[in-house]
Amino acid sequence: MPVRLKKLIGVVVLLALVVVYAVFATAFASLRLGDAPGWVHLVYFLVTGLFWIVPAMFVISWMQREPKA
Repeated sequence: MPVRLKKLIGVVVLLALVVVYAVFATAFASLRLGDAPGWVHLVYFLVTGLFWIVPAMFVISWMQREPKA
């Protein structure tokens, strides 16, 4: 697969990942953490704010791999 095509697919997947992840994380927080204290919100959003990096690392590493000859 050409490098440009891989990068285009990767960017689209990353954008979709971020949007879907943000919607689900925020929806879960609004449903489950409504009456929780502020420190619980802080911890939740710190953890979920960093957790999306894990799947993004796999997409970025796939994008950066050299094409097979």
